[in-house]
Amino acid sequence: MQSDPGSAAIASGEPVASEVQVQTASVRPQAARYHRLLIPIVTASGFAGLGYEIVWTRQLSLALGTEMMAVLGVTAGFFGGLALGAFALDGLIRRSRSPWRVYAMLEAVIAVWGLISVRLLPWAGRALAPLLGTDPSASLLWASSFALPTLVLLPATMAMGGTLAALERMTRESRGEARVAAGVYGANTAGALAGTLASTFLLIPMLGFSKTLVCLAGVNMFCALGALAVGSASGKARAGAAPARPEPVRELRLTITLFATGLLGIAFEVLVVRLAAQVMQDTVYTFAGLLAAYLLGTAAGSLLWQRAGRQTQDGSLQCLLAGTALACLMTASVAPHVGRLVEIASAAGVFGELAVAIALFLAPSTAMGALFGLLAQRVRDQRGSVGWAVGINSLGASIAPLVAAQLLIPTFGTWQAILPIALGYLVLLPPSRLALAWSAVPEIVALVLWLHPGPSLTKVPPGGALLAVREGPMATASVVDDVSGTRYLEVNGHFRMGGTSSSRSDYRQAVLPLLLHQAPRQALFLGIGTGATIVGGSQMPGVSVLGVELSREVVDLLPWFVNPAASGAPRVTVADARRYIAADREQYDVIVADLFHPALDGSGALYTVEHFDAVKRRLAPQGIFCQWLPLYQLDLPSLRAIIRGFLDVYPDGAAWLNHYSVRTPMLALIGTKDGGHLDTDALAARLRDAAIGRVIHPLGFEAPIDLLGQYLAGPRALSNFAGAGPRNTDDYPFVTFDARRNVHALTSAPWSLLLAVTQSLQPDPAELLPHGPDHDPLGARLSAYWRARNRFLEVGASLRGDPRGTALIEAAAPGLIEALRASAEFDPAYGPLMGMARSLISSDRPAAARLLRQINEAAPSRGEARELLLHEFGLRRE
Repeated sequence: MQSDPGSAAIASGEPVASEVQVQTASVRPQAARYHRLLIPIVTASGFAGLGYEIVWTRQLSLALGTEMMAVLGVTAGFFGGLALGAFALDGLIRRSRSPWRVYAMLEAVIAVWGLISVRLLPWAGRALAPLLGTDPSASLLWASSFALPTLVLLPATMAMGGTLAALERMTRESRGEARVAAGVYGANTAGALAGTLASTFLLIPMLGFSKTLVCLAGVNMFCALGALAVGSASGKARAGAAPARPEPVRELRLTITLFATGLLGIAFEVLVVRLAAQVMQDTVYTFAGLLAAYLLGTAAGSLLWQRAGRQTQDGSLQCLLAGTALACLMTASVAPHVGRLVEIASAAGVFGELAVAIALFLAPSTAMGALFGLLAQRVRDQRGSVGWAVGINSLGASIAPLVAAQLLIPTFGTWQAILPIALGYLVLLPPSRLALAWSAVPEIVALVLWLHPGPSLTKVPPGGALLAVREGPMATASVVDDVSGTRYLEVNGHFRMGGTSSSRSDYRQAVLPLLLHQAPRQALFLGIGTGATIVGGSQMPGVSVLGVELSREVVDLLPWFVNPAASGAPRVTVADARRYIAADREQYDVIVADLFHPALDGSGALYTVEHFDAVKRRLAPQGIFCQWLPLYQLDLPSLRAIIRGFLDVYPDGAAWLNHYSVRTPMLALIGTKDGGHLDTDALAARLRDAAIGRVIHPLGFEAPIDLLGQYLAGPRALSNFAGAGPRNTDDYPFVTFDARRNVHALTSAPWSLLLAVTQSLQPDPAELLPHGPDHDPLGARLSAYWRARNRFLEVGASLRGDPRGTALIEAAAPGLIEALRASAEFDPAYGPLMGMARSLISSDRPAAARLLRQINEAAPSRGEARELLLHEFGLRRE
């Protein structure tokens, strides 16, 4: 089929249709009035098939991971089931005297297996992950990911493989016309388009996966009962019809063309989706928009071809093959500039992304839809059924993602790989002089694009430089220097994964949870970015660090930021974090999960209750789990859903800050396996350890209050903040489908959510200190420190623009003085204030003296301001 692998399996979730030749003499004229009743059945069949494919693929990715080989295996397994069903059921459908009953039986099987899959698929996925182990070979991962959906979903996918042939025969007999295949395929694909949008934008966000499967099973039963009703009513009109007699496919070239167009069409889709990820938001809705655009064109092409009543001769085939090649090249010429289209359409949100998707997909997918309609009709004319066409096309589609990811992208690069795809359609042209004429223009366009490729989709800031690029089947990772010399790692052109300017913050992400454990020995880091976190963790004395990173491209670029070959460097393995945790059997004292962009498709699965629970099983006694959250990339509903789920698994969970920057605020949810209070005496002893001090003192951790000052809230305050509402679970992926609001959060002030959290949460020393604040003098000091911290954050958020010099002092100093009055121990305010005073001494001595007096009055227990007053001005006060 010319449809998407994980999509049109999809449109073809109830596979692809084809125009059918009919023995019209055997059909009585009065049967034609029933064909209109088939339209909702044909479209509903495609609707359900696409919905199943979306839900099943996402359920499987939770267990098998989002590594490319796992994704490819799942896609191949789904299409393989469709192909097997199309072949196996073709004869039954062709010979049956009642295709209505056969079709109703197939839909009933799909419905029943859809209900069974509610429990079966998650269970099978969980059972397979431990068998694969933490480091399966690429071939084993692909084979397992192929075998699981093939075997577990086989009854349903085989039944789907036969529905299109049955629908085509039912429509043909009802209409009494010979050529209906393209029309049936188009209507079925239109239903798949509706299923894409309804499942992604409505059903799953409202109901979750299980209830969506129940709804889809209801759609199948509607199709089954509707077919029986229409078939019963029209039965007498068809009573004497003789089944079509099959003939072998006479042309090997036709079989090759069907197989190749299935492969080329899906490979093209994979490449364009991969390119779009570099400039679009890459959320679950981004993929849905791309898929919808692909299906829209496919449906339009087949319906237009049916409407035109074109023939299936070689001339028409040559026209469509050449037209498809040229349309693919048009998309290739537009793709390098699609970033500009995204910028123009960004104001329209999801609709803007859909418009960009249509610009990329509409022309080629329209040509592909018409092309499959023609080819399927040829098979119908020869065999009496379209089942063979569906099966051959699905076989080609099943290997297309593997070919694209493992051959085309590594060999040509994602963009240039579109060119051999286009030329592949020209190779299929039936040999003739006319074929040479049809192929001339696409060949010239391909040559021009090859010799003059478009600009790179990787953005380089003005005055900056692109230092390195690694392009793989999953992502394009790049190392970029900006004009200031700051080096950073970027994935897919717009997801910044850290850089040299954030090294101190990255180190603190690793060190904070390690300090909260009394004696960590084994630490696991999920997600490594530039490698600074795992390097920071490995510098802690006695700690052995293992990092798990999904992207091979990111790991390949680590030498630009750290030295992975250095003595004592942490180990790094490339794997999906969820699958690794599910398969691992080791136990760790500390597990740290990096910042995962919540809107990015797939990242929401790392914030689910089930994943948090799996992590807990990997913790050693007294083990600590730390989940970092990027507050500048989250909206409030997602944050609350994550907190609710975290507290379900870690009832003693607490929230901590990493630093006091309002530009990139980070919050850590930290829980322990066994519960209990923090041992502040043990913490103080660790901070006094000379070996540990050499690592943590440069990071600002010198005394217990420096670390405990990061504490934001305990379980009671967090529970009150989160309130009642949904959890983010595997079955109800709230965060994944909250992507539109999380994307909107990127355009809001980065401190918006941080201030909402600090103003809502009231930390209680009793939840942190082992003996309670009444018996621990640290309690009162902490309460004052936290008030100072919150005021400090408010001051940072109130600064507009990027004030420097005197403007900064005038804007920030009053608020910092207030923070200092709350707690003289609050160094993040005291240090900058003293720096401001020193800078004023050379430019405005009276202002410097006034500021020093204010500092001294706010924090009289500290002598630096008083000593500077005495040294510079010879007085303690005016």
